[in-house]
Amino acid sequence: MTHEPDDIQVLLADEVEAVEVVPGIVRRRLVATDWARGWMYDFAPGTEWPEVDVHDCEERYFVMSGEFIDRGRRLGPGSYVVFAPGSSHRPRTETGARMLGISIIAR
Repeated sequence: MTHEPDDIQVLLADEVEAVEVVPGIVRRRLVATDWARGWMYDFAPGTEWPEVDVHDCEERYFVMSGEFIDRGRRLGPGSYVVFAPGSSHRPRTETGARMLGISIIAR
């Protein structure tokens, strides 16, 4: 008999239920712990986050596909963005894009 370790959680992100945030933007909430929350967003072409996103904790995202325009920068696949607590942004896309994000929970 093998014992599965309880210090790892694995999921297939595309199998997580997609919830529409606003028309054209869907979110998948990924595994969360006491230290961080994970999520994946898909933006349809021509969409913009509905309001300015203000961070109460550190937030990071990785552009997986497409291109985001965020704070005047064009961010293509492979771009890794880190926002400090208290910062804000409002991402948008002309092409459509997918991002994987992590929010670091202040302790």
